[in-house]
Amino acid sequence: MLKKIIMILVALSTLYGTAWAETKIVFATDATWPPMEFVNAQKQIVGFSVDFLKAAGKEAGFTPVFKNTAWDGIFAGLAAGKYDAISSSVSITEQRKKAMDFSEPYFTVRQALIVPKSSSAKTLADLKGKKVGGQIGTTGYFAIKEVKGVIPKSYDEIGLAMEDLNVGRIDAVVCDDPVAANYALDKYKDKLKIAAVLKTDKVENYGFAVKKGNKKILDLLNRGIEAVKAKGIDQQLKKKWIGQ
Repeated sequence: MLKKIIMILVALSTLYGTAWAETKIVFATDATWPPMEFVNAQKQIVGFSVDFLKAAGKEAGFTPVFKNTAWDGIFAGLAAGKYDAISSSVSITEQRKKAMDFSEPYFTVRQALIVPKSSSAKTLADLKGKKVGGQIGTTGYFAIKEVKGVIPKSYDEIGLAMEDLNVGRIDAVVCDDPVAANYALDKYKDKLKIAAVLKTDKVENYGFAVKKGNKKILDLLNRGIEAVKAKGIDQQLKKKWIGQ
């Protein structure tokens, strides 16, 4: 009898252990935001956020699955239950917190102003009467719209804004600083430059978004984030994807 009880307990332990290890969380990501999340030459979704979540999953006992999703409508999809969470360089704002819950911050970001190398502009105020591009619905685009006299131009993808800037259709772009560095210091380094980092009174952090009240997934994410930071894995990933 005792042997049977032990066998049952072992079987249950294995069952629950396997279920825990196989917990999958589906993340929507607009994979057009290098080096944070983008599609590589092998058609794989890669980047800092992707590696961060894989590491967090190992620490907290979940497997992240990434679903490439257009930015326009990504929040509505979360509310509709099309996926479990969003990992798409989403800045935590008070407005967004009204509609969804956020994990603990995993990355601090600033808004950068990118201009042609020939430009003398140092601030958005220097670009009054000029066209400045940004990805619609992002904090960078919101920053553009706050400056009177600047002509905001929205794009579905930040890469389209950078291409228009590169060929002279617009005069500047505002976006998150790691993305700005990827384009201005790498892809278009011969033509573009980072003119400034915009001053702000608030610290801007990325977080993983989940549907309101989804405490189970939120707890898993926060456990993973805490472990990744405690072990310094986040710093290793910054060096890999962003450099110094």
